[in-house]
Amino acid sequence: MGRQSPMENWSNPSRKPRERGHAYDPYAHAEELGLAVIFRPLRVSHERWLPSAHTIVIQESLRSVHRRNALAHGIAHCVLGHEDDRPKHEVQADRFAASNLIDLDEFRAIARWAPDLEHLVAELGVTKRLARAFVAQHADLAQHADLA
Repeated sequence: MGRQSPMENWSNPSRKPRERGHAYDPYAHAEELGLAVIFRPLRVSHERWLPSAHTIVIQESLRSVHRRNALAHGIAHCVLGHEDDRPKHEVQADRFAASNLIDLDEFRAIARWAPDLEHLVAELGVTKRLARAFVAQHADLAQHADLA
């Protein structure tokens, strides 16, 4: 039996709904998709999606929260079928990763008490870039203009 396409696995209607926010495990997701995840020195970016090798390379010097964000971003490239890193694909991957890493209800609850952007992203466990991508997808979060 051949390897199942990541797109087929992602769109499988029989799979249970994916967890969001802190409950989302990008390592389990990568395994589910049959992706290899390796840690190596990278000069330019935090991650590289290598479609021909079905592999995501993560910058080995990243702290765990940034590794988690980078892996979610790499998974997005895989699931979305990206073969390159043009700007349009980077925006799409950020939005996809943010939608997995951030739960909307959790965002709203933390935003009620977080005094600033630094506290918000620290509590959510995401980068500012992914928080901005998340806010850009939700018009009702426009009051968080400091993120946009």
